[in-house]
Amino acid sequence: MSGMGGQEIEQLIRLLGRLPGFGPRSARRVALYLLKEPQTRLAPLARAMERAGNAIKTCSSCGNLDTINPCHICSDPLRDQGLICVVETVGDLWALERAGVHRGVYQVLGGTLSPLAGIGPEDLDVAPLFEKLNKGTVREIILALGATVEGATTMHWLMDQLASYGGVTVSRVAQGVPMGGALDVLDDGTLAAALGARRPA
Repeated sequence: MSGMGGQEIEQLIRLLGRLPGFGPRSARRVALYLLKEPQTRLAPLARAMERAGNAIKTCSSCGNLDTINPCHICSDPLRDQGLICVVETVGDLWALERAGVHRGVYQVLGGTLSPLAGIGPEDLDVAPLFEKLNKGTVREIILALGATVEGATTMHWLMDQLASYGGVTVSRVAQGVPMGGALDVLDDGTLAAALGARRPA
């Protein structure tokens, strides 16, 4: 790191390098871009990150990240509360919202079942989902999990748990989601096709 500035610059590069998709080279490039114009690039970014860090909340109803709790989606009276789309991560939720193909609400599991990684049912955020089901207002559950081994395992476990709720349709996203694919990297058209072509689970 010698020759790259003081300790503050080195720390900035190290922190940038921890971000998803960033390596040492890309971290240095971004740091240099920000530092070339610190007042117009670095300072506004730092202020925005601090404000977001202070304002962010986890929605107690669905697990989304927002500045209010419940989040804007769960609080929207125009959203169909009887149609719940179950996703693995907040990134998946945001991807579906970006595509504009789902007018119901969500449940973010916060992960998928993975015995090898020691992730069991107790580690998934499913309690709010069953609370909504127990109220008797849910018509359909859409399982929009990635086409991975862990996603399939989680889907089968959820289907077993949901089998006792008579009158609730359980469907899954169909065509458009490739094997091994994650929802948050798919384009809007693929997401729309997958959600629109869902089928009974």
